Amino acid sequence: MNDRPLILITNDDGIYAKGLKELTEVMRLFGDVVVIAPEAAMSGMSNAITTGKPLRASKIEEEDGYILYKCSGTPVDCVKMGFNQLLERKPDFVVSGINHGTNSSISVVYSGTMGAAIEGCLHGVSSIGFSLCDYDPDADFTRAKMWVARIFQSVAEYGLPHFTCLNVNIPKGEVRGIEVCRQTSGKWVEEMEKRTDPHQRDYYWLSGYFKNFEPDVPGTDMHALENQHVSVVPVTVDMTCNKTLEQMKNWRF
Repeated sequence: MNDRPLILITNDDGIYAKGLKELTEVMRLFGDVVVIAPEAAMSGMSNAITTGKPLRASKIEEEDGYILYKCSGTPVDCVKMGFNQLLERKPDFVVSGINHGTNSSISVVYSGTMGAAIEGCLHGVSSIGFSLCDYDPDADFTRAKMWVARIFQSVAEYGLPHFTCLNVNIPKGEVRGIEVCRQTSGKWVEEMEKRTDPHQRDYYWLSGYFKNFEPDVPGTDMHALENQHVSVVPVTVDMTCNKTLEQMKNWRF
């Protein structure tokens, strides 16, 4: 009988992303690993699932304590495939990343990395989404891997409540420490840039910038990152606004 924990890994940057390989290297120190990753980049997929076409999964590599699959679906599809088809037993952990680029503040809503972590916690498994604040495909994950290991060890020791996962963002460069904090209030100000192709047909490209509603506010994830601290935000799937709920109890419909 194998007593080593079983860790399911996925990401949204795709099976060939450097961050996925680095995360896998760290997780293999802690248990047996099954990687089920999208065959193509799936950034911005959030909790999307595939419904209009069949999914395919292919085993790419296998050795003692390690299996790698590529999947034609989204990050959440990959997690669902693991729980429902590809794993011989329920995993002890779901770990997603390491994402190339931040998933702080409202980006958690759009993130395929975090969509996978949320899906993991919906299955009652301690789940973590890791991101490095560096969009370079060849980013240096040397420092980040140390913090990934430390945070994973803490989750393994303390556990997480049902339907709760962690959104972990690691600053680029030197790291001063870890801060458990809340999500910064902000939004992406989206601007659809209109362009014209060589055939004189119009098309549109998503651009925009982030608007921080709480600049320089301690206790928020972006403040932590700006001060070179790893931000750790507990994320719950219950999206009820309890303050509004109480106010609405006095409404007359």
